[in-house]
Amino acid sequence: MSIAAVADLDASRSAAVAADLPGAEATSVQDLLDRSDVQTVLNLTIPAAHAEISLRAIDAGKNVYVEKPLAVTFPDGRSIIDRATAAGVQVGCAPDTVLGTGTQTARAAIDGGLIGRPMSASAVMVTPGHERWHPHPDFYYTAGGGPLLDMGPYYVSALIHLLGPVRAVVGAASRLRAERVIGSGPRVGQRVPVDVDSHVTGVLEHTSGALSTITTSFDGVATTAAPIEVHGETGTLAVPDPNHFDGEVRLFALGGGGWRALEPQGGYAGASRGVGLLDLVSADGQRAPRASGEIALHVLETMTALLRSADVGRRIVLTTEVDRPAPVPLTQVEEWKAQHVPGP
Repeated sequence: MSIAAVADLDASRSAAVAADLPGAEATSVQDLLDRSDVQTVLNLTIPAAHAEISLRAIDAGKNVYVEKPLAVTFPDGRSIIDRATAAGVQVGCAPDTVLGTGTQTARAAIDGGLIGRPMSASAVMVTPGHERWHPHPDFYYTAGGGPLLDMGPYYVSALIHLLGPVRAVVGAASRLRAERVIGSGPRVGQRVPVDVDSHVTGVLEHTSGALSTITTSFDGVATTAAPIEVHGETGTLAVPDPNHFDGEVRLFALGGGGWRALEPQGGYAGASRGVGLLDLVSADGQRAPRASGEIALHVLETMTALLRSADVGRRIVLTTEVDRPAPVPLTQVEEWKAQHVPGP
């Protein structure tokens, strides 16, 4: 596998990236899509452009791997999956961090009965907002942004891997400030309007019967809560940050004498960003990618339904149905790449 071409609206940016990639050519988006030697497109555009670029790539007969979220709206996400199915191409979507040893070790512990029947989970992400460090944070506060659509895919994806798909949600949301002040870079001190809710919380009803509570916020400062906790009849798991591939998974078993760390039991060990793309390429159309577009669409519907529930004040039943993703056995990622990823 090799990178053949790089495209961006800003030609200087694509040229700079291509210069660091042996054999890659800087080109326009359309020229990239027209190339016969490009089989898969990695879509790293801003969220508002995800659907447009993905659909153009699909129409050109390319597989697509998309940065999260799959799209800004559920109808756009649905169009991506439906058109890819009709075209006979595959769609993958971030996050792929849930394929690492953190989430997958917790998954193995649950499947192995270490906490008994899982009954509930909590997921918490609290920050003061990205404008403190990001020089151009505008898109975080426009349609497709906000803490849920920005960071929620990590947490919702992990909850689906751990507890299975979601059948209904109830949400609530608020907005602390009408503007944000950029804290770094050439625009420091400039104000950015906030057009989306910046604190979103809700309950996910899983088809398994488990209930998850989720909080994503750009209105707090910090939290001591575990990023994810899963509670079962006989134990509790503390799950590491799903924005990372690894991290310590801790178990408190009933009568077990306190918290103890679990050795890695599943996931791609040593993984980094891009393993989901490599998995899509190695699937070669013979199986569904582990970070599949169908899962991403279910995640997107879960999040947009939470926001809609907050707006209308009632429980929302989801329309998408997916299987719980297959677990990832404990695998050294470099060995896996050597065995399954095609060479140049």
